Amino acid sequence: MARSDEAAAFFLAVYSAVREIPPGKVTTYGHIAKLVGTPQRPRQVGVCLKHLSQDPDSRHNHNNVPWQRVINSKGLISPRSQPSGARNQAAALEAEGVEVSTGSLGELSVDFSQYGWFPRSLPSEADEDDEEVDDEEDEEDGSEQ
Repeated sequence: MARSDEAAAFFLAVYSAVREIPPGKVTTYGHIAKLVGTPQRPRQVGVCLKHLSQDPDSRHNHNNVPWQRVINSKGLISPRSQPSGARNQAAALEAEGVEVSTGSLGELSVDFSQYGWFPRSLPSEADEDDEEVDDEEDEEDGSEQ
């Protein structure tokens, strides 16, 4: 089934946001939803990542969108339909230097205080905001560029 324009735009926004998470850091589905302007849609962020293409020729795929850096709000790697899915995500994070702990019930977790990434806005948007602030300051002090 083809995606609507709105759904395609949401998928693109999610993939673009996830690509900005630095290596060695993690964030939550909810934080990505907030960063793309839809704080009420964390589950849909998960759906986007679930449907990320395995095809390396696809514009957005498992190789160029670091899906492993998004975990749930409790700091846990969410269970998958296939049993090896969570372990694969943990291994991908560990390859980036993120310490993944295993709890008494086998749950895989990451310490947000050490590895969390929770900016107020995306770095790509912050750069634009900074430029606008610089322009306003120049106008206020009478200097020209």
